[in-house]
Amino acid sequence: MVAQLPLIVLIGPTASGKSSLAIRLATLLAGRGQPAEIVNADSMLVYRGMNIGTAKPTAAELAAVRHHLVDIMDITEAASVAEFQSMARAAIDRLRGQGVVPILVGGSSLYIRAIVDRFDFPGTDPVVRQKWQDELDRIGAPALHQVLAERHPSAAESILPGNGRRIVRALEVIELTGDFNPQLPEPVYALDEVHQFGLHPDRAEMDARIAARVDQMWADGLVDEVRDLAARGLREGLTASRGLGYQQVLAYLGGELSEAEARQATIDGTRRFARKQLGWFARDPRITWLSAADPHADETIAGHLGLPAGK
Repeated sequence: MVAQLPLIVLIGPTASGKSSLAIRLATLLAGRGQPAEIVNADSMLVYRGMNIGTAKPTAAELAAVRHHLVDIMDITEAASVAEFQSMARAAIDRLRGQGVVPILVGGSSLYIRAIVDRFDFPGTDPVVRQKWQDELDRIGAPALHQVLAERHPSAAESILPGNGRRIVRALEVIELTGDFNPQLPEPVYALDEVHQFGLHPDRAEMDARIAARVDQMWADGLVDEVRDLAARGLREGLTASRGLGYQQVLAYLGGELSEAEARQATIDGTRRFARKQLGWFARDPRITWLSAADPHADETIAGHLGLPAGK
């Protein structure tokens, strides 16, 4: 029986260097005779045109190592976790079948776990979903959260009053199934030969890198990018419009924030999100943690996979 190729999972908070490590690792493996390609697990990188604010790999990087599930959706489309699970698993199976090691890269525990673990989703009904979406548009997220609290108190406790998308999904599931479980299932791999590695940055360094990244995004033209995307329907995109940076610049363009306030709000929001990411992943004992400052992390991972540590 032929041994299953490993699935390498690279996780870590925003600005920890996941993408560059994935490219270095894929290049290292290819240089040692083992082709490897990257499977994106970031819900924002799927959107065409959202380049600067997502720190999307450059054209040169995309050419150097093949990436999957990047630039596959329009900004007005909603990317669900269930759809992402299906697409990512299909890409992983296809690569393994071709003798290529898949490197799954992302910063969301929910998306990573949905892909690698036993993770089933309740069904959906577009009519029911639209009914609750219309109600959200009519009364707003806080009021709809109160409706959820009356129907399912424990579900409401697990969802922030401002998270309209999750409130709508919870009400949809409750109407379809009579219940809603906000807790993630126990971590049990659904895929074989999963090897998870996490990048753990120094907190002060992480904060500095996030501020520098946001400053660079502004210098690279994030405001113009968002202005162009807004003309193409970004505000109507339930998922895309909530991306960090994009949401804040939309508020600036709409007159709700000054440009300086939008810039600082992006930095602050990204720092909060990065801390949440670390908290999510810290609960998973299956992850092997590496220093984000280690320039030889690709060699370390190659060693874990049984390849020689040196050339």
